[in-house]
Amino acid sequence: MNRPYTIATLGSHSALQILKGAHDEGFRTLVVTSRDTERLYRSYKFIDELIVVDRFSEFPKLLPQLEAQNVIIVPHGSFVAYLSLDEHKKMTIPYFGNKAVLDWEASRELQREWLSRAGLTLPRQFKSGAEIDRPVIIKLYGAAGGKGYMFIRDAHDFETRAGHLKEKYVIQEYIIGVPLYIHYFYSPLDGSLEIMSMDRRYETNVDSLGRIPAAAQEGLDVSPSYVVVGNSPVSLRESMLAEALRMGDDVLRVSKEICGEKGLFGAFCIETIITPDMQFYVMEISARIVAGTNPFINGSAYSYLNYSEPMSTGRRIAREIKLAIETNRLSDVLDDTSIIR
Repeated sequence: MNRPYTIATLGSHSALQILKGAHDEGFRTLVVTSRDTERLYRSYKFIDELIVVDRFSEFPKLLPQLEAQNVIIVPHGSFVAYLSLDEHKKMTIPYFGNKAVLDWEASRELQREWLSRAGLTLPRQFKSGAEIDRPVIIKLYGAAGGKGYMFIRDAHDFETRAGHLKEKYVIQEYIIGVPLYIHYFYSPLDGSLEIMSMDRRYETNVDSLGRIPAAAQEGLDVSPSYVVVGNSPVSLRESMLAEALRMGDDVLRVSKEICGEKGLFGAFCIETIITPDMQFYVMEISARIVAGTNPFINGSAYSYLNYSEPMSTGRRIAREIKLAIETNRLSDVLDDTSIIR
């Protein structure tokens, strides 16, 4: 008899949602956590096992142990932040998702090519500070929750405040509108795309500055910060849902051209800003579960339309894995480098 699988992830980002969803779908659950957060994860009864490490960079050393425990890894943003692309690719235990998308997600140039080929509307991008002729935002590479982002007014402001940057960054036109993060799930088992939920981020201190009248801000020595501290649920006007679904379809179509036959599958998020004329500008894509799904651990208005029961993105991942196991199609929802036992 085949041994049952255990769903495992790193103790960060959206781990609670992933593991609660796995538990609700009947899986054994395991979290790899740091000593700083060990007590947090021990306080939840749906987590069956903890492996405690001093730092997440030790994770690759645990792979033989995890393989022996018949683990399926569900990645999230902290994998992107703490493990290198090479470490991801060398991971040969079962891994939910297609690692081929990692290169396209990690490179802002490749990501822009992907989204452009999908026909999505993107903000203008500048190659150098000297080209800046309008407000822009400087975005550092990587999944760091907005850390290090900078609002820049013009070319002179860039030279004064950002000319010293040594990290890799992109200079992107600052679009004025409503930020909206659309969470999708694509099932390779039945070829269906679902809108799971939507959120907007609460960023410090830019959201607090927005509540201070412009006249009162004059003379304040405070630079906007875009570090994300939380997420709030959002519902989109129903008349705009068709466009949101179309954007997801187009991203998936191109992913099968650039990332092999499997393309992008599972959870992903398109990060947009909606302008007053109701135009979607696409900022970037996250090819995995995002922390913005965390307000919906008990499901969202959109997931309820499809399931009539609590269905978080984390639980939707677990259900996909369970269905794949039951139909002998597990290889369809795992990266091709994964070992199937």
